[in-house]
Amino acid sequence: MGTVHAKSLDPLPMHGRDLGVNPDDLMEPPEQESKQEILENKDVVVQHVNIQGLGRTKEDLLGYEISDVFHAKNLIDVMKRAHVARLRLLRLGVFKEVEVLIDTSEGKDALPNGLDVTFEVTEIKRLTGSYNTMVGNNEGSMVLGLKLPNVFGRAEKVTFQFSYGTKETSYGLSFFKPQPGYFERNFTLNLYKVTGQFPWSSLKETDRGLSAELNFPLGVTSHTLKWEGVWRELGCLARSASFAVREESGHSLKSALSHSMSIDSRNSAIFPNRGALLRINQELAGYTGGDASFLKEDFELQLNQKLFWDSVLSASLWGGMLYPIGGQPSCIADRFYLGGPTSVRGFGMYSIGPQSEGDYLGGEAYWAGGVHLYTPLPFRPGKGGFGDLFRMHFFLNAGNLCNLNYGEGPQAHLQRLAECIRWSYGAGIVLRLGNIARLELNYCVPMGVQSGDRICDGVQFGAGIRFL
Repeated sequence: MGTVHAKSLDPLPMHGRDLGVNPDDLMEPPEQESKQEILENKDVVVQHVNIQGLGRTKEDLLGYEISDVFHAKNLIDVMKRAHVARLRLLRLGVFKEVEVLIDTSEGKDALPNGLDVTFEVTEIKRLTGSYNTMVGNNEGSMVLGLKLPNVFGRAEKVTFQFSYGTKETSYGLSFFKPQPGYFERNFTLNLYKVTGQFPWSSLKETDRGLSAELNFPLGVTSHTLKWEGVWRELGCLARSASFAVREESGHSLKSALSHSMSIDSRNSAIFPNRGALLRINQELAGYTGGDASFLKEDFELQLNQKLFWDSVLSASLWGGMLYPIGGQPSCIADRFYLGGPTSVRGFGMYSIGPQSEGDYLGGEAYWAGGVHLYTPLPFRPGKGGFGDLFRMHFFLNAGNLCNLNYGEGPQAHLQRLAECIRWSYGAGIVLRLGNIARLELNYCVPMGVQSGDRICDGVQFGAGIRFL
């Protein structure tokens, strides 16, 4: 909670560290009340809440974050609400440090049970830089960034970021603006250029775009509304690229509206042992301009249940469909891809489904499912420390990717998705990297292999942020 100090609250002496209440001072032989009971039953009034150390930050922004402290009824409640307010202040991203001091009120208007709460803050510098590495789905990158935090004094942020990776190079400029008092409601404007290589399709793509997105919670759900306008340049990665890929080469414009909704009750994004995740995405392109027209839907569902001996049973289901609008075919850059160590293990990266001369073209519909049993390492080495970053897992994955004839109807579509199912099983070791990514080393046995699929029979390594 930061450093908390308090002067004497007669008749409760407060001395020493962490409010340092001396138990002997609180023990009355007739009642034998505990220290916490006396503190909780002592009615207090928070008369003043002060913030010291402000420079460019506007006070009206902070009023939303600390106002709840005035509603505290006793000393324990003051401490709890002050701690929550401190976390809310740090969450704004404008302060390097926030310290809390609780003191008795002084002055002419001071009440006998009055308290003053002071937040001592240290603002972040006007310009900060960062250097780190980032893990994507089976790729890594070096990221350099410059930030201008708290540009206009109300937690706005301007960020420039350059990323150089194994398959992708990008740079972008973004502006972030939260709603005062509701940090989860925020607006972001992005200007970017991304160049990526997709060796499974012998394709390279350069995107230059502008996007605007609004994030907000609604009940237990989180939502993102986004508009994106992008100029796409597709080309061949190799001279041996198939004619189907060469046919896709050239320039195109995409203007799309999208919506994403998620419900996440998991206790961890990487190694959850309880809770569920539901994420649904919709994208509509063509109605706001551009020459790409389609409706795209996809979802992700994950359920987790803790079993005996710290083992966890996890089940996941993904699915999606792309419907071209206006009679024109879909673009290779908009289709779904499946296969690899982050989805259907035992197959090559995005190497399931339609292909031409060894180049994988993606599909307009897919599904994938997986069941995992996670267990601690045998004999629990490093329990309570480094060893808790590792898990063993046994898995069964299955899925399919194909193109649909939308004139046939839903029953024919389901039948098509149920044909030629690829599946695999195996076991491996998982390493958690913070709470955002993980590494897997698995032994895989691919089954249901179809002509043209690329498999990885045996040991397969994977790194990423989203796993089936």
